[in-house]
Amino acid sequence: MADQDHAEALAERVRDAHQRRQPLRVRGLDSKAFYGRRVDAPQLDVSPHRGIVRYEPTELVLTARAGTPVSDIEEALAANAQMLAFEPPSFAASASIGGAVAAGLGGPRRPWGGAPRDLLLGCTLLDGQGRILHFGGEVMKNVAGYDLSRLMAGALGTLGVLLDVSIKVLPAPKVERSLVLNLGYERALRLMRDLARQPAPLSGAAHLDDRLYLRLSGNAASVEAWQKQIGGDVGSGTGFWRDLRDHRLPYFAGEEPLWRLSVAPATPRLDCEQSVLTDWGGAQRWVYTRCAASEIRAEVAKNGGHAILFRHGDDEIPVFHPLDAVKQRLHQGLKQRFDPHGILNPGRLYPSM
Repeated sequence: MADQDHAEALAERVRDAHQRRQPLRVRGLDSKAFYGRRVDAPQLDVSPHRGIVRYEPTELVLTARAGTPVSDIEEALAANAQMLAFEPPSFAASASIGGAVAAGLGGPRRPWGGAPRDLLLGCTLLDGQGRILHFGGEVMKNVAGYDLSRLMAGALGTLGVLLDVSIKVLPAPKVERSLVLNLGYERALRLMRDLARQPAPLSGAAHLDDRLYLRLSGNAASVEAWQKQIGGDVGSGTGFWRDLRDHRLPYFAGEEPLWRLSVAPATPRLDCEQSVLTDWGGAQRWVYTRCAASEIRAEVAKNGGHAILFRHGDDEIPVFHPLDAVKQRLHQGLKQRFDPHGILNPGRLYPSM
């Protein structure tokens, strides 16, 4: 089937579902099917709609169909010494670029390379009535509609079905080196905070089991100078960071509920952090805990953050941090505007949407 035929077939399916008010579960390669609340509905499979539409290495822009495997995009970028700066996690053998944007998640490089929403220049999508809409552009100066594009990052397909995405890419670093330091949590947190205030070429900072892992990226002279200043042992290449990104470290093999806490990097260890892997220089924390969901969210909110029940949760516990009244009205208003009958991934984010 031709690519335009794939898009039209998807549009026709959504139009039919809209008329019949039939819910649809939007899926790509399903690498993140576990993320968010479960949707029991017929599938709308976007994965056949794939392929790189346009790639201009000199302009640092790539446009791809939503079903395109991230691995295909990374291979094309690597051939030109470029990369997806938000380092999208796969969590499985294969993941699609549409799913990566819809999930809004980033890997260890995200604080330094940018979040998916920051790098999304534009997109083409199907709204809940099966209309094909275009937002944004392919260059950063094209501001018209840019905020509407960014709404799709993290929406988990509840506002529209992504067809194409245009993403800003970045040059890959000339040199990368991993360092490992034997440091307890508080000392590691202080060092990560100190490095954040300096021009250190950091692209990863994580702490686990009394070890601080740092990744330096840049030109050879800068990396060498900062390696000497920081000290520690040289790590084993990219393996740790890849396994951290895709949750393949032994830490993530637990069967208990896994929480993702987002707080300010300098926030001291919280009472609910009974077992924790710290990423993003302290801003993202993967936690196993015996505390109740209400206790976790109250403590995190007190520190200005939010908590997501990322994996192995109880269906009775909300996955995402509860919204206040103002944010709930905004979310419901957007859902009504893009998907008036609520057929696209209903309840994936919140039960009322």
